[in-house]
Amino acid sequence: MNKPFYLIRLTAFALLFITSQAYAQSFNARLEWAHTVELRLLDNGILQKVPVKLGQHVKKGDILVSIDPREFKAKLEKTKAETALAQLALEDSKDELERAKELYERGLIADEELKDAKLKHAAANAELEARQASYTLAKIALERTVLRAPFNGIIIEKNAWPGDIVYKTLQSRPLIAIAPNGSMLARVLVNADTLRKYKPGQAAKVLIRGKTYPGKIYSLGVEAVRIDPAGAIYELDIIFNHRANEILRPSQTVKVILP
Repeated sequence: MNKPFYLIRLTAFALLFITSQAYAQSFNARLEWAHTVELRLLDNGILQKVPVKLGQHVKKGDILVSIDPREFKAKLEKTKAETALAQLALEDSKDELERAKELYERGLIADEELKDAKLKHAAANAELEARQASYTLAKIALERTVLRAPFNGIIIEKNAWPGDIVYKTLQSRPLIAIAPNGSMLARVLVNADTLRKYKPGQAAKVLIRGKTYPGKIYSLGVEAVRIDPAGAIYELDIIFNHRANEILRPSQTVKVILP
């Protein structure tokens, strides 16, 4: 007896599903941060505010650390005043140059006097540019008294407390380290033969506590992490997204499904 057409289609679909599952491979993996950023101050100072805690979620632009800004504000005001004086000096030199040109055209001064006026004007212009550059640097230095979150993320390391004295050349450890929200890596250890089967961008799945997260192969290891009796072992990373409020932590064991 001939089978109904819909049964044939259902049987074919089931066979296709079984075949695809047979080719898929399951691996144990561990979670890692997609990437981390270590933040340090670029000037000496006394920490004034550290409003974040380890494990806290922050938004891009949030203040993480700040140092006493008074010295930097004073330098900014000083360079601002110096810039204003340099601007006045340039305007005076410009007026003198115009008078010198007029006198020269009337034959009342020599070439050397006109040349001196031009040199004085050029020097005043250069002095103003130097003062403007100093003002810009002082402004940047003041802005750098505050460390802000470079992206939405989670604080994963904190080595800063109010009152600490910070030296820019003695920061062996970051004051704050941050990892991005909503994105993690699942790292699988595979042999060279398995590694050769895949390439970055291929689809993959990450299984965590019964929930499936779609992902893709992010990177393939270049150097072996260890040498087993059966051969070299390499890292294969799958990147995937998750809700920012989900509690996923590095070193957590998960399952990865590769095609």
